[in-house]
Amino acid sequence: MNRNIRKVIIVVNLQKDGAPVLSEEINSYLRNLGIDVFIFAYTGKSEIPRLETADLVISLGGDGTALFCSRIVESMSIPILAVNIGDFGFITEISKKEWKSAFIKFQNGELSLSRRVMIKVMVERRGNSVAFHKGLNDAVISSNGISNIIRLNLNINKTNLGKYRADGIIVATPTGSTAYSISAGGPILDPEMEALIINPICPFTLSNRPIVVSGNEVIKITVEEGQRADIILSVDGQDAYPLEEGDLVIVERSQTKALLIRSDKRNFYDILRSKLNWSGGANA
Repeated sequence: MNRNIRKVIIVVNLQKDGAPVLSEEINSYLRNLGIDVFIFAYTGKSEIPRLETADLVISLGGDGTALFCSRIVESMSIPILAVNIGDFGFITEISKKEWKSAFIKFQNGELSLSRRVMIKVMVERRGNSVAFHKGLNDAVISSNGISNIIRLNLNINKTNLGKYRADGIIVATPTGSTAYSISAGGPILDPEMEALIINPICPFTLSNRPIVVSGNEVIKITVEEGQRADIILSVDGQDAYPLEEGDLVIVERSQTKALLIRSDKRNFYDILRSKLNWSGGANA
């Protein structure tokens, strides 16, 4: 079934070499088709812009740009064509040479969507809500420094899992399982699973292991009293919020998902095998 694409938002990470030129190439091509185009270009950290709805978002950058895009359009359920300018990322499956082919195939109904779990993260302080974020990869609570053990109390729904002494805790989505969580020894999940990973970072007690829970669970993490370090909450490595003793961080699945356009050239497992060098030989 053909898709009627009338308006496209192009999100451009200007720190990527060749991004402005590619952006203008795409802009010219789409306008020649009679498609309305809005370009949002940014450098470094950017505030989430207020955008009108569109039929498609084209992300030009890397995985970080795709994460940024997912937060921009999450509430509007707009498909994202994530184009990687450089090496393939875990999220960005489409190369800069393939963007036109991918766009045409998507427009013709030949490419499907990968529906990815997102999380919403809330901070309550003395009974009041003081922060709210959404993310595609993860929420990380850690010390705002190097190798400082912090104390956190973890609850899943109404069940207390205990107190954690660790460098921090990662709550990751299946998409985020190949990000910070994998470096901290977490499992790799199929990116379309309905699940969340709770992964302690360098726990003081070795019995504190990563666990995978249903996407329906509500995860509550309390910052214990008597900390010896400043503590920070980071969402997708892009949004940060300082935490205080007694703060309650609530992480749960968002009601809406990130819609990523699949490549027909490669898939998540192709990229996984390549990135992790799963050759099966002596150098694997």
